Amino acid sequence: MIAPDDRGFTLGHGLFETVLFEAGRPADWPEHMARMARGCPVLGMPAPDPEAALGTAVEALTAAGSPARAAIRINWSAGSGGRGLDMPSPMAPRLTASAAPAPASDAPLSLAVSAICRNAGSPASRLKTLAYLDNVLARAEARAAGADEALMLDTEGHVACAAAGNIFWIDGEAVVTPALDCGVLDGIVRARVLAACRALDIPAREVRARLPDLAGRPMFVTNSLIGVRPVASLDGQALPSSALTEALKRAA
Repeated sequence: MIAPDDRGFTLGHGLFETVLFEAGRPADWPEHMARMARGCPVLGMPAPDPEAALGTAVEALTAAGSPARAAIRINWSAGSGGRGLDMPSPMAPRLTASAAPAPASDAPLSLAVSAICRNAGSPASRLKTLAYLDNVLARAEARAAGADEALMLDTEGHVACAAAGNIFWIDGEAVVTPALDCGVLDGIVRARVLAACRALDIPAREVRARLPDLAGRPMFVTNSLIGVRPVASLDGQALPSSALTEALKRAA
């Protein structure tokens, strides 16, 4: 049960990670826990114990019937803190987890540009905080437009990310993705794609780009549940496919 004064519930004060479990085994567990640990000092929180988090995740998986492929969400809340904004002292963070089936899909995605922007000046914009309402609203806006996913810009008009994932496009023989200072999460699959580019000697750039820079380019979206998914269209305009996307899908 979540306490009525839990700061994750009342203020969004906390972090989460969504981890893919296949056949009962977590993918990229150390990377997920390391990212959560990096975010904790920004929010004035201690880091969770990875072993305790793994135990809580496995309990959630079992309670959900142990689906063969599951999404496990790990929540690390700042805990109860009374009324107001001041941080509790001492802080007693709360760890919870939930699980749901996550069937695999290779179907290309359709994207729609969202009117909701990433605030690149906010320290929370590069973290998976419990305050994720902008992403929720951007996804809803995209679905209302008939698309699968949103493409979000930052407040200066630079391409940032999807509502739930990182964005890449192909420019000639190069792979391009928004720089982290555009309010972008340091995605785990994003890092794997960039590492695969280095291993395969594919030029890769992290840039500040605007929408016209993406026009007619092959695109793909990455996150820990979908891996590498090609984009079929942006705002209703069909996009070409690329052999590079398939190569990186196999390598990342």
